[in-house]
Amino acid sequence: MNGFLSEKFSSLVPYVPGEQPKERKFVKLNTNESPYPPSPKALKKAKEAAENVKLYSDPECLKLRKALAARFGVNKDNVICTNGSDEVLNFAFAAFCDEKRPAVFCDVTYGFYTVFADFNRVPKTVIPLKSDLGVDVDRLCVTPGTLFIANPNAPTGIALGSDEIKRLVESDEKRVVVIDEAYVDFGAESCVGMVWDHPNLLVTQTFSKSRSMAGARLGFGIGSEELISALETLRYSTNPYNVNSVTLAMGEGALEDEDYTGKNCAVIAENREFLIRELKKLGFFVTDSRANFVFCRHEKLSGEEVYSGLRERGVLVRHFGAERIKDFNRITVGTKEECGVLLAALEEMTGGKKQ
Repeated sequence: MNGFLSEKFSSLVPYVPGEQPKERKFVKLNTNESPYPPSPKALKKAKEAAENVKLYSDPECLKLRKALAARFGVNKDNVICTNGSDEVLNFAFAAFCDEKRPAVFCDVTYGFYTVFADFNRVPKTVIPLKSDLGVDVDRLCVTPGTLFIANPNAPTGIALGSDEIKRLVESDEKRVVVIDEAYVDFGAESCVGMVWDHPNLLVTQTFSKSRSMAGARLGFGIGSEELISALETLRYSTNPYNVNSVTLAMGEGALEDEDYTGKNCAVIAENREFLIRELKKLGFFVTDSRANFVFCRHEKLSGEEVYSGLRERGVLVRHFGAERIKDFNRITVGTKEECGVLLAALEEMTGGKKQ
């Protein structure tokens, strides 16, 4: 018990980030980072911007918002830029949830949703995934409150189609629906195009995954001007310089090099399908992931045994202790070489490939 912490936060359970090893060298497949470097154009712009960091960054993030608007076919006033997509999600919990509008999300999803609800002291309604780990769209449609849906979902990697997202958005047009598209670029369908016809839809994305900028911390939200204005009120009330000038410049450079991003995403998707095939040969059940990771369990080994065995062999993956998914591990899709190291370790642990 911390005697200095305000009582209002005394029961807050913080989010636990994936391990970032600082001593032993691992094949690091635990935090869904890209195995490839950022675009050369992004790095060039970052270097140029670093020469002028004596000045504050642009609080309007104007150049980047215009670039994002052009990229996604919206207006600049439909875009907010944030310190990672976590920040825009936190703003959404604060802005669109209260005692009359609980936060609604799935039981197996991004772990920060629970933390954001508790941090902002708003009630939450947790809806279980179906037995196949798919999102229960029917139940979500009739559950009152502000919806938060990761699509593709994390850690399962399973994606909803645009028709299902549309059903959720249209089920109650007086409530906000937040679609968290952190992993959408690896094979899922974005619903950004729906914001024109659905003023209650907020879509969030990040530069962390597909654009190889996890350490730069850059995210954004796209929605109606009314939704974005509400989020900007919170941003200007907390930290109007929330995105630093180097990161803003990197984001602009990355958007000028979408071919580079697209090629990296295509390679990662190809490596993912290879990894899924090989894992199944080793006796793993693997979900139909549309993200840059796979979610799998072995027919004989527990999730903890797989995690520990890989760690001993120099490979880091992510294990979750929640009862429903304790036999699963989430494995980031790395390079073909990194996937090979992982598979060799698993083959040793499982006794060889199945026929």
